[in-house]
Parts: sequence; C-alpha cells; structure tokens
Amino acid sequence: MVKVIGVKFRNSGRVYYFDPGDLDIQPGSGVIVETARGVEYGDVTMGVTEVEEEKVVSPLKTVQRIATDEDRRLRQLYQDKEQEAFDICERKIEEHGLDMKLVNAEYTFNGSKAVFYFTADERVDFRELVKDLAYVFKTRIELRQIGVRDEAKMLGGLGPCGRPVCCKQFLDDFRPVSIKMAKEQNLSLSPTKISGLCGRLMCCLQYEESCYEQMHKLMPKTGKEIETPDGVGIAVENNVITEKTKVKLTAEDGTIDIREYPYQDLGPGAKERALERAAQAATEPETEKAEGFTPLRQGSQLRQNRGRDRQPQPKSDKPQPKGDKPQPKVEKQPKAENKSQNKPEKPQPKGDKPKGENKSQGQNRNKGNRDNKQSKPVQQTPKAEAPAGKVQPEVAAAPPASEAAKATVPFSRNRRPRRRSFGPKKV
Repeated sequence: MVKVIGVKFRNSGRVYYFDPGDLDIQPGSGVIVETARGVEYGDVTMGVTEVEEEKVVSPLKTVQRIATDEDRRLRQLYQDKEQEAFDICERKIEEHGLDMKLVNAEYTFNGSKAVFYFTADERVDFRELVKDLAYVFKTRIELRQIGVRDEAKMLGGLGPCGRPVCCKQFLDDFRPVSIKMAKEQNLSLSPTKISGLCGRLMCCLQYEESCYEQMHKLMPKTGKEIETPDGVGIAVENNVITEKTKVKLTAEDGTIDIREYPYQDLGPGAKERALERAAQAATEPETEKAEGFTPLRQGSQLRQNRGRDRQPQPKSDKPQPKGDKPQPKVEKQPKAENKSQNKPEKPQPKGDKPKGENKSQGQNRNKGNRDNKQSKPVQQTPKAEAPAGKVQPEVAAAPPASEAAKATVPFSRNRRPRRRSFGPKKV
C-alpha cells in the first residue's frame, strides 16, 4: 500500500496521484506540484489515503509545498490575463495566415510560461508565430496541437441528452468507440444521432456495451429455430432492454403468428417450465376486484371519501358527555297573544256585505269573538322536529279555519273600519 493524495487541475476532470511526503494535506486545500508542463497549482480532491501499488504509476512525484496566499493571488492574477493573451494570439495567427484554430490560452500559476492550444487538419509551421508571441509576452511560449475530442473536453458544452458532455464532467481518459457498438444496441446509424459535439462517435456508446454483449450470449440467435411453450418457432428479434424475444410460430392451418416470450422461457423444456409457472400462479391468492374497477375510479372514490370526512359534522350528532342529563325545553311565555291583539286586523278584500246580515249583527259577532279571544288561549300546533344539522325559523301557529272565518268582519266598500279599543271590559 502506498500513501497518495488526489490532485485535480482546472481544465481536466482527471484526478492525479502525488506523494504527500510528511505533509498533512486536507481535501479542499491547494498544493504546488511538479508536472510535465512545469510547476502547477492543483486543488486537492482526496486527502492522504492508502491505495494499492498496482493502481499507481511509479515513480510518484512529490508535493513541493502547500499553497500559500501569495500563490493564490498570483494564480488569480494570471488567470485574468488569459483572455487578453488569447485575443493577441488570434490576431497574430491571422497576420501570419496560418491554417489553425486557437482553442485556449493558459498561464502557469506564477506566469513563467504561456501555453496555447490549437487544432489543425495538417501540420503547421508556427516558428515565426512563436517568436512574435515571445516578444509580446516576454515569457516562455508553448504551442500545443490537440484533437477534436480534447477540444470538446476543454471547452465543454451540452450533449444530445441535454446534460454537460461526459468528457468535461467526469471522464478521466478517452476510450475507443466503434460503429459495432451502435449496431449491437440497435441504434440508428445516422451520423447526426450517434455523434457528439466533437463530430466523433459518442463516448456513452461504450457504457452499456458489456451488458449488451452478455445478454446477446444468453438470448437465442435470430433466424434459428427455438422451442417455445406454444411449439417450435423461429426467433425474429431480441429486445435486450425488456429481455424478451419475438418468435414466429406457424399453426397447423398454415397461419403465421408472432409472439413475444421472456428469454428464460425459451429453449429445451419450455412447455414444462410454462406449466410449472401456471400451477404456481394458481396456488397464489388472487385479489378479487369489483366489476368495473379501475385505478382511476379507485382514486376518485378515495378523494370523495376523504372530502366527506373533512366536512364539519352537525352539533346534534355529537354524543352528549356521560353524567350530564339532557336539559328540558323551556316553554316560552304566550307573549304572541298580546302582540296579536294589539295588531290591527288585516283588511279583507273589497266586497258587499252578505245578504241577510245587518250592522247590529256584525257588531254582536265582533263582540263575541273578542270575548272568546280573551277567555280561550290560542292553541299551538306542535312543531315538527328539524333534521339534524339544520335550524328552521320558528313559524307562528295558524288558527283553525273556522275561527279565522269568525274573526273576519265584513264591511262595505265605502265604509271605514271602526276603531276598536282593547281595554278592560265594561260591566
């Protein structure tokens, strides 16, 4: 086992191992290390850990020191100058008429060297360009030609899936990708659909290649006869994602039917395995569903029950606490009788007096009715009990139809109603 730390540089998603020596380095701190490009500033992503010697490329380079505040200030200072250096280099390329595309410009953390990355279809003679750049920047100049995949990794972007490209995000190194991978995964062979931003085949084609290779070994080969639970047929198509195979069966009458089976049900003994599965399914308890049952109807029924439970319950339905006797209803005093006596009677519809009735008869009848009202209390009809949760307004009990007819006083069309006094009766 070897003690190492993981260091990551800004333009690469790869983590490099370095020997920490006797330094106590924590994740998140900065270190100054020696690389193939010179002295660099790196960010520690993994603290001091022990790894197997097989995973380490020896000899390991040691960490020079832990970065200080001055190192961070120099790093930020030269990072701010990179855009200006990029613009100057592009202008110089146009002046020299070179067939090359500038990708990026970088400074080392202390400004000791400037590195320019470019892409080109052919070899480019840039010796005169290097002299001009060295005269302008007064430092060491390095021009490095990279490929289109390295360009995509350096610049980044969004892939066809809508996520940042894998090479910029987490890929350590590029792996070979072939068109055979797209064929085994039944993908479209259109270059626009299987190519990435760099114009090459997408790196994600090799992510699931091992799974497809393993499934193709387990599933039957297309175009060959295979035994199924329904007889012998010919395998037409394999679907690795669903792990099912389409088989073409020929019936006794000559009709052709294409059915889909799981690849485990195919091969010798397919009928016996199907019968065992059917017997096992019959022994298992099945949940009986009501006729017309659907998940949508079940969800609506649950919502209705939930809303019914949330509705406020009427007070009358609540059970009374134990030990408390129900309070008897207190009958109201017959105040309505006095009110009814003080109220003037409603005028009857206009009309002539009935025949055979004179003025004296009307007065005597009115007098008798008044005595009956004072002597006999008004009969009240029992109120009907209101349903639970509803309160009905109290309605005064109407007198019987015979008494109401007696209380009416006929009058003529041109006669005013006589003013009556309801004082004590004179003897």
